[in-house]
Amino acid sequence: MTRLVIPNVRYQASYLAASDEFAASGEQRDGDGDLSQPPEPGYVGYTFTRAGLQDPAEFARFVAQRVQARDEDAPRRAAWTACHFFWIVDDEDEYVGSLALRHELTDFLLREGGHIGYSVRPSARRRGHAREALRLALPVARDEVGLDQVLVTCLESNEASRRAIEANGGVYEDSRNGTRRYWIAT
Repeated sequence: MTRLVIPNVRYQASYLAASDEFAASGEQRDGDGDLSQPPEPGYVGYTFTRAGLQDPAEFARFVAQRVQARDEDAPRRAAWTACHFFWIVDDEDEYVGSLALRHELTDFLLREGGHIGYSVRPSARRRGHAREALRLALPVARDEVGLDQVLVTCLESNEASRRAIEANGGVYEDSRNGTRRYWIAT
């Protein structure tokens, strides 16, 4: 059974194993946001590394940053929005991926990123995790964030993601720069 959970230190081992899978596949290492954000006026930034996240204290700091990101008043880069970060776990309570639910659409998110983005580790794909995680995120978008509809995007070449979006009621609007854009009522 696929579940969305709030990031927690108990998933350190499976999170790091997934990180290694993403790296081995040549894909982006973290599907749930950048591990490094440069400082700018009014924002101190942060940097996490794969090696650093092996340390329980550093992993706890990473988890705290992910959880805090949902607070509207949390420090963030200029023009960035609050975001609910969730981790996708399977019936064995192992980390299989991540999902980001962004509270607002910036210009970039409106063009390409959308309200919801997700990533499933290579060894856990083709088991319905993305479809179910997206389904579970929709009531959160409605009830906690107050969104009547969400924009969800995927690359033209990502057939599995397209199917997950359409299975959740995604209505295709258009494609921009190789990115398919769908709206889903919450």
